[in-house]
Amino acid sequence: MAKPAQGAKYRGSIHDFPGFDPNQDAEALYTAMKGFGSDKEAILDIITSRSNRQRQEICQSYKSLYGKDLMTDLKSEISGDLARLILGLMMPPAHYDAKQLKKAMEGAGTDEKALIEILATRTNAEIRAINEAYKEDYHKSLEDALSSDTSGHFRRILISLATGNREEGGENLDQAREDAQVAAEILEIADTPSGDKTSLETRFMTILCTRSYPHLRRVFQEFIKMTNYDVEHTIKKEMSGDVRDAFVAIVQSVKNKPLFFADKLYKSMKGAGTDEKTLTRIMVSRSEIDLLNIRREFIEKYDKSLHQAIEGDTSGDFLKALLALCGGED
Repeated sequence: MAKPAQGAKYRGSIHDFPGFDPNQDAEALYTAMKGFGSDKEAILDIITSRSNRQRQEICQSYKSLYGKDLMTDLKSEISGDLARLILGLMMPPAHYDAKQLKKAMEGAGTDEKALIEILATRTNAEIRAINEAYKEDYHKSLEDALSSDTSGHFRRILISLATGNREEGGENLDQAREDAQVAAEILEIADTPSGDKTSLETRFMTILCTRSYPHLRRVFQEFIKMTNYDVEHTIKKEMSGDVRDAFVAIVQSVKNKPLFFADKLYKSMKGAGTDEKTLTRIMVSRSEIDLLNIRREFIEKYDKSLHQAIEGDTSGDFLKALLALCGGED
């Protein structure tokens, strides 16, 4: 599949609502939640058709009109998958991501897939905002949390990504060839002077975690020229576990970020049972960034639209809310 051109237009499905009036929305939400039982349809309609910035204004208006916290009121009216989705939409994006990372590290097991999905795909600016939000909300640095919850080489990859320090420039051809050579050695395609595996692994991590996206695209091309292999395919073959998953996610995100998310959405709905958490997390976090691009990649790869997939896999108000975010049939 063709890669998006440099500076390709990423488009979300949710935009500022024209003729927006936060007081009017706050009143409508208050009315929808007043008395016995709530008008979920009205709640859904408003929240899924406003941008995040506008939702923050509605929260302010609600507080000044009623002296109450909108999030708290919503929590008492809705539950389950729908609540996870609606409350997620109400949070500022960096705080939402911070919460997802926190949840991924809570309790007995760690949800490595969620950690990878978020940290491997966010821009420097997004990562920096997540770090601030995490500290503000949980009084602990994201780095400390990752440190105590993961280990080994995987931990180093996540901590590197969590610095939000990826280079922003274009490609450097000589450097790209050198980087491709390191990749070929670590992935055991080229001969490597024995015994230096650890420092090579570290160099490979540095390349994937700190080089700019345009530069990495060039590295992947040089890698193919040098080895006749695709770097993603080779990582899958030669590596294992969380380290492999993290590296594959970075490579896929660099190649085509909307396709990366389309794949994750497809997997969340494939087979028996739905992974509502992943489905919700991606629909919420990409709704204003590139959900239209994700939809296009989805139908191209899977021969059915995201809209159809959601319809076939969810139900009730949760389904309605997801379709509203999806923003149409392809």
